[in-house]
Amino acid sequence: MNDVKACIVQRDRTILLECGHPGFETAREKLTQFAELVKSPSSFHTYRITPLSLWNAAALGCTPEEIESDLSSISRWSLPAGLLQEIGELMSRYGKLKLQKEEKDTLRLTSLNSELLDEALAVPALASLKLSRISPHEARIHADSRGRLKQELMRYGYPVLDLAGYHEGQALKLEWKNSGEGSGFSLRGYQEDAAQSFQGGGSGVLVLPCGAGKTVIGIAALERLQCECLILTSNSTSVEQWLHELTGRTSLQASDVGQYTGQKKEVKPVTVATYQILTHRRSKDDEFEHMKLFNERNWGLIIYDEVHLLPAPVFRATADIQATRRLGLTATLVREDGCEQDVFSLIGPKRYEMPWKELEAEGWIAQVDCCEIRVPMEAALRERYLYAEGKEKFRIAAENPGKTAVVKELLRKHPSAGILVIGQYLDQLSHIAEAIGAPLISGKMPQQQRTALYASFRKGETPVLVVSKVANFAVDLPDASVAIEISGSFGSRQEEAQRLGRLLRPKAGDNRAYFYTLVSESSKEEEFAVRRQMFLIEQGYEYTVHSAKEVRSGT
Repeated sequence: MNDVKACIVQRDRTILLECGHPGFETAREKLTQFAELVKSPSSFHTYRITPLSLWNAAALGCTPEEIESDLSSISRWSLPAGLLQEIGELMSRYGKLKLQKEEKDTLRLTSLNSELLDEALAVPALASLKLSRISPHEARIHADSRGRLKQELMRYGYPVLDLAGYHEGQALKLEWKNSGEGSGFSLRGYQEDAAQSFQGGGSGVLVLPCGAGKTVIGIAALERLQCECLILTSNSTSVEQWLHELTGRTSLQASDVGQYTGQKKEVKPVTVATYQILTHRRSKDDEFEHMKLFNERNWGLIIYDEVHLLPAPVFRATADIQATRRLGLTATLVREDGCEQDVFSLIGPKRYEMPWKELEAEGWIAQVDCCEIRVPMEAALRERYLYAEGKEKFRIAAENPGKTAVVKELLRKHPSAGILVIGQYLDQLSHIAEAIGAPLISGKMPQQQRTALYASFRKGETPVLVVSKVANFAVDLPDASVAIEISGSFGSRQEEAQRLGRLLRPKAGDNRAYFYTLVSESSKEEEFAVRRQMFLIEQGYEYTVHSAKEVRSGT
């Protein structure tokens, strides 16, 4: 036993990390490279090494030997027998099956292990793809089946190394505007590294926190490829931001860039669309009438902004366009529907990840203090809560009227800050907006009005905004320095990360921001809060816990 080390590594690929140990931070940084956080109680965090976490590590160039070295350096006891062999075997699966270009319309699936190819061809889900065996180590498949083949073999446990290449797409000349020495603009070091890592892979996902400049990185990828591009993003506000950055930072003219949304449907050399418009249909039995956008022009690159939000119909369309380069941008690969494997197989593996705390240490994003505030329920509400069932129990706790007084106290605590009050339920948000005299932005508000309120907030004319989940994603509010979360989508880790992300733009002065999450005391909401916070805890954030009484007394 070596009691100076922080971790207990177990045979089932779970790892316990002692939170109070002096080696906690070092061990956490190593584990995030190849393991996933699954529990985060106060004494020990639990990580699990999964096939997907190992395949992402392998795609980034990590070797079993490096993982063995990292585990040995943080493990309190000798590593369990057989664990390293299992890690090596799982990692070796990445690349055992390769997909290579053969002729114009066909591809070859190859493996040095003929028995593995036998197993792959026997997978029932592949029967409809009509693979034909052409040698002990090769099978032929039509190029149109490229995505579905990768998707099904991933589910079978063998991620395919796709070496079939990409078509160039229609050429499009663009360059950075006002770039170069003395111009005042250049890519940050990590942005350059991220763009380069994608260019070297041809498809894949870049993982960076909100505020790190993922839009600029996407444009950098486009500038390197010099081709027509389709950009898919989460909402109309994000569309506007992409259009602003594209025309403001590059030589592209307004006539080169189009938006494809509910308001406008322009298809131009660079087109920015929302996931919502792509998945719109008149009824559940009708076709997705706007999916044709994928084939409207000869795109050389498709960028999936907020790729963790990718809806299932877009996954299906993406399976059919594997010859086009695909770039995913996200702050978190966490998907609450469990479809991380589909992101890996259809968009591509993780090509680059920048830890949140590393960017914070370099001053590129703000330092955020996270605080959970426990709010008691009055007797009548508590009784109603006790007799409720299921989701109704959670909603009663989430809409606890006692949270309004806490919001008012936090507003008094930060009198000169730009403050966002964020929640899930419109009735609750409307009540709080009226109680504090602040405007409410929700999905019901026209985009033009939303844009005007965001602009007023940026200028400091409107110091407080109450926002629904429409502000979870891609809203650029650099002066927001306080967020008060009054309710959320059950235990959504991705939502917690995105909401905290509203605060990460660098701040003048001490570069500090504050994230408060209000939770009803002794309720289901407490349980979900622990899960919501898990991703951010994995990134190195710590939540302090206070009672509403302590907030009111200023302690």
